Amino acid sequence: MLKSMTGFGRAEKNVGNKTFLVDIKSLNGKQFELQLRLPSILKPFEFDIRRILSGKLSRGSVDCNISLKDTGNAKPVTINTDLAKAYYKPLAELSTTLGLDPSHILSTLVKLPEVITPSSETLTDAEWIDFQNVLGDAIDALNSHRLNEGAMIEQDLLSRINNIESQQAEVIKLEPLRQQKIREGITRLLEENVGKENYDGNRLEQELIYYIEKIDITEEQVRLKNHCSYFKSLLAENEEAKGKKLSFVLQEIGREINTTGSKAYDSTIQKCVVMMKDELEKAKEQVLNAL
Repeated sequence: MLKSMTGFGRAEKNVGNKTFLVDIKSLNGKQFELQLRLPSILKPFEFDIRRILSGKLSRGSVDCNISLKDTGNAKPVTINTDLAKAYYKPLAELSTTLGLDPSHILSTLVKLPEVITPSSETLTDAEWIDFQNVLGDAIDALNSHRLNEGAMIEQDLLSRINNIESQQAEVIKLEPLRQQKIREGITRLLEENVGKENYDGNRLEQELIYYIEKIDITEEQVRLKNHCSYFKSLLAENEEAKGKKLSFVLQEIGREINTTGSKAYDSTIQKCVVMMKDELEKAKEQVLNAL
C-alpha cells in the first residue's frame, strides 16, 4: 500500500450555532510544512489544530483553510464607552468652532476605530470536541484521496521495476557471449599485429582470465536483482510513510546499473543499460510523490 503526498479534503458541519468549513490541500514536500488560516474564534486552539494535522498527515506541503460561515445569527458587540467619551469632547469642540450641527456626532463616533467591536467568542469544550470531528472528516477525505493517488503511483513504480528486471534478464543472457567476444577480439588483435606464433598462449590465457574477472558484472547483477526484489517487498508493506525508503533503494539500483554500464564494453548490453536508466529516472520522478 502506497500513499501519495498529493490530495484534497473538505468537510462542512454545524458546531452549535456556527458552521465551519475546512479545506485541506496537500502537495509534495520533504518535511511537514503547514500553512494554516483560521478564524479568530479558533485562535486559542491553533497549536492543537497544528498538532492534529501534523500527526495525521505526516509529510508534505499542507495548506489548511478553516472558515466560519455566516449563519445569519446576530453577533454580540461591545461599546467602548470610555473611548467614545474621549472622542466626543474634541469632536464637540470642533463642531462648535466650525458652526456645525452637533446632532450628528453620535453617528460619527460609532464609526471610529475600536468604539464598537465584536464580543470575543470562544468555543465551549463540547463545541471544541465537535470541531475536531469536522477537522477529522476533512483529514480523512484528504487521506482517502492520497490513497487513490498512491495506488496509481504504486502500479507505475511496479511497471518501472519490472521493466528494469526484463532488461537485466537480457544482460544476463548476453554476459557469456560478451566474454567470448572479448576473448576472440583480443586474440585476433594479437594474431594480426604480433603473429600467432609470436605470443605465449598460456600467458595470454592468464591475462584474459585476469582481465575478464575485472570487468565481470555477476556481482552487480546479483545485487541489482536483490534491490529490485526489496523494492517490491517495500511496496507491498502496510507502512504508510515509505517514500524516503523507496528513494534510497532506487539510488542503490542506479548504482548497480551504472557499474554494469561502465564494465560492459558491449554495445548490446549498453543498450539494455540505457533502457534501465530511462526506467529508473521515471521511477525516481514518481517516488517523489510518495508519502
